[in-house]
Amino acid sequence: MAPLRRALRAEARATVRFETPPGRQLQIDFGELGVVIGGERMRVYLFVATLGYSRRAYVQAFGHERQSAWFEGIEGAFAHFGGVTQEVLLDNARALVDHHDAATREVRFNERLGAFARYWGFAPRASAPYRAQTKGKDERGVGYVKRNAIAGHEFAGWAALEAHLAWWLREIADVREHGTTGEPPIMRFRRDEAGALKPLGGRPPFRQVRDLIRRVQSDCSIEVDANAYSVPWRLIGETVRVVVSSGRVSIQHGGHEVAAHPESAGRRQRLIERAHFEGVSPPSPATPPAGPPLETPAPADDLLRPLREYEGLVGGGWRWSTTTPSSAC
Repeated sequence: MAPLRRALRAEARATVRFETPPGRQLQIDFGELGVVIGGERMRVYLFVATLGYSRRAYVQAFGHERQSAWFEGIEGAFAHFGGVTQEVLLDNARALVDHHDAATREVRFNERLGAFARYWGFAPRASAPYRAQTKGKDERGVGYVKRNAIAGHEFAGWAALEAHLAWWLREIADVREHGTTGEPPIMRFRRDEAGALKPLGGRPPFRQVRDLIRRVQSDCSIEVDANAYSVPWRLIGETVRVVVSSGRVSIQHGGHEVAAHPESAGRRQRLIERAHFEGVSPPSPATPPAGPPLETPAPADDLLRPLREYEGLVGGGWRWSTTTPSSAC
């Protein structure tokens, strides 16, 4: 049985090394350790992101590991590298992954992570549960940061820690000869990977953006914060994506923007664009009964009064109303 046991142990540890092309993948993870800051030992959570091709890294320190820290770290990495990768390989953190079946590899990502990924235009990928090898580049990167950047250091304050990490990335991590590629990550990045990243496009941080899903109602509108925004009438009943950012409401369907409105600061307002109703047929008149047409008697002359007399009775001129009366007058 001994040879069989050795074979099983080897199979469990075996990993097929693969190289990702430039701009394809960013691997992310968190590592935690105790750091002396301001004379007091504190628990610090280090977000580490590593580009799969060039091995260039980004590090950011946080006081927690909640979802907001993951999102801020990813956005910080995109800003540091100057672009977005096609996919982001992440751990099975509860803040990001709702369910991951180790046997079937079925993954259900957190709904807000899905909105975050759509906003930045990358595909999230979850590493296999209990298989750190599938995210080995970043797993080793976390250990490298702990040993090389943090170990043995004390910091006067949080700002000093952040300044040290920025210096370490620039002066140490970027320019060292990488053990696998044999090149400094910054050289490999500038030569092959920088141009393969998708541009940021001047997008604001995701926390300033709301990404919503709405269904177009029969009155050709969707509702956001108790306000109605018109949509082309042909989309009645369809599900649309609504992005609220920088005072603007963008309504998208099929990957294209179909309507845009300024965001209303009030409540129960209706923002309508007349072009969204072009082509809507007016209601057809009732079908007259069969038989000879009925003659409408001409009104007597004494019943024909000027409208100003009626205006005087009701105390003012006629006003146009956009509301539909509940019954005919």
